[in-house]
This record gives sequence, C-alpha cells and structure tokens, in this order.
Amino acid sequence: MADLSSVAQAYDNAGAEITAARATANFEQIVNTQGLSGRLLAVSIVKDAGDMTEAELVAVLKAITLAGGSGNGSDTNGPDAFTVVAIADFDGSDPAQVLLQGTGTLGGVPAGFTATTTATYALAV
Repeated sequence: MADLSSVAQAYDNAGAEITAARATANFEQIVNTQGLSGRLLAVSIVKDAGDMTEAELVAVLKAITLAGGSGNGSDTNGPDAFTVVAIADFDGSDPAQVLLQGTGTLGGVPAGFTATTTATYALAV
C-alpha cells in the first residue's frame, strides 16, 4: 500500500495545508460562531378550537415558511419567511412545538391558529 502520510489532505480557504500541528493547536478552542444564520425561535402552535390534524399543522408551517414581506425583517409588506428546523413529537392534542430559523418577523399564521414564541436564541458573532 502506498504511503500517503506526506500527502496534504486538508486545506484552509486560503489554500494553505492544515498540518497536524495546526489542527492540534486549534483543537477544542472556543470561538464565536454558529452554524445557523439569523436566530432560532422556539414556537408553540395551537389550534384555537379542537384538536389539530397533521394536515392542518402542515398548512400552518407552509404559511410560516412562505415569504410575504420585504425580506429585511421590517414587516413592511407582511411577515418574513422562516425555515422549520425541528418539530417535537406531535399527536394533535397538544400544542405543536416547532423550532424555526430566520431573521424577520414571525407571522402569516392562518386564522384559527395561534403561534406563540416561547424562546428566542441568537448568537452575536
């Protein structure tokens, strides 16, 4: 088998080789960064009357993820779109717990449903 130990296998954005010494120096270093853009909202979605079906939840999520505004978060022409990151266990009888990612104003929830932000997570980097 060929000896590949001297072959560079990882490069940084500038094209410089990432050596073992460099990787070790940066191992377990804490830096200000995040993999998600904008902010995360923990949202509770409930149907105003009765139990919510899966189809109804899908319709609400489609409305929330549809951009209706200017896209700059000012809500000038309507709410800005969010991306669904996660949905907790949903059985229809309890509020749907949803994690959304976005930068704008949460809105666009259809009549007959209420979406309440229970927590906001933002990391300034």
